[in-house]
Amino acid sequence: MSRPPSLSSRAEALQPSLTLAISARAKALQQQGRDICSLSAGEPDFGTPAFIVEAAIQALRDGVTRYGPAAGDPALRQAIACKITNENGLPTTADEVLVTNGGKQAIFNLFQVLLNPGDEVLIPAPYWLSYPEMARLAGARPISVPSSASNGFCLDLQALEAAITPATRLLVINSPGNPTGRVLSLDELQELAELVRRHPRLLVMTDEIYEYLLDDGAVHHSFAALAPDLRDRCFMVNGFAKGWAMTGWRLGYLSGPSSVIKAASALQSQSTSNVCSFAQRGATAAIEASRDCVRQMAESYNERRTILVQGLQALPGITLVPPNGAFYAFPQLPDDCGDSVSFCERALEEEGLAIVPGGAFGDDRCVRLSCAVSRETIADGLSRLARLLPAG
Repeated sequence: MSRPPSLSSRAEALQPSLTLAISARAKALQQQGRDICSLSAGEPDFGTPAFIVEAAIQALRDGVTRYGPAAGDPALRQAIACKITNENGLPTTADEVLVTNGGKQAIFNLFQVLLNPGDEVLIPAPYWLSYPEMARLAGARPISVPSSASNGFCLDLQALEAAITPATRLLVINSPGNPTGRVLSLDELQELAELVRRHPRLLVMTDEIYEYLLDDGAVHHSFAALAPDLRDRCFMVNGFAKGWAMTGWRLGYLSGPSSVIKAASALQSQSTSNVCSFAQRGATAAIEASRDCVRQMAESYNERRTILVQGLQALPGITLVPPNGAFYAFPQLPDDCGDSVSFCERALEEEGLAIVPGGAFGDDRCVRLSCAVSRETIADGLSRLARLLPAG
């Protein structure tokens, strides 16, 4: 029997997404008849608003089914530029926008065109699990800068600056954050801008995909808008998945200096080419309409986030930094619960509870739970979690 082809070193080193793996395992157990309660979802539980769907259907009827410009439909690029200008306070033109197959491709493209082998990428932890893998795929070295529940998952600017070396090329910022749900304050971002000013070679990527999902009183600030003098070193990643419940549409965007956007567009032209043509019409309808549907979904997440937070705070031994954005909570487990992967495996096998280990996000003491599920599912999940914890 012949041996299978050997894989590249890149493929051998690549780690699969733990969030997707857990969701797949939970679904497989459900299909086997197991009673599974999943709080692992990383996507909205709403359907895409009807007017967006209708715009895409109309585009199909109108024959919008051919190849389009690799950088995106000109009308959508312009609409995104107007949105960034008016909502984020950052004057932007269409040639500073690239439409991508989800926010994930925006990050991948940016890393590929900015990073060289040996470069370092600073990633405050906890972090979204794909950042380090994408950095490695670009030949760069991810450098984790930890924070913890004990300090409120605040950015440790002193540790961040101490981690900067001559090889440091890029800093990644995610607010509102996945997995913590934390929203960086205005003061934190202004202090961060001062740090960046002290290091002229340092570039900044901000992942703002959860910008609309904010708790009452929380305010999202775009880093580049607060530091216009740093604009030529700043890149924004965003998309339609979370705010408009369009995860499967695969619609994201990257904005930044036009020279880098041009390079990322050239890369995309040699990989996926343009994003689905008629889906882009749906995105244009979404971004040009009012934000009423987005606000309604955000209000629902706020209500359910409160239920999840209150339930977690009532459990013995749990340490929780209350999230004020996104749709996650990231509680720290009691010390005698073991590592997060083993705990989550036990949760799934013993209680049928699907949650995500914090080790995937750079903090092995925590687990991630989603509130993008029904209130009944949240209550059920909290009951199952309570049975797994040591008696208080």
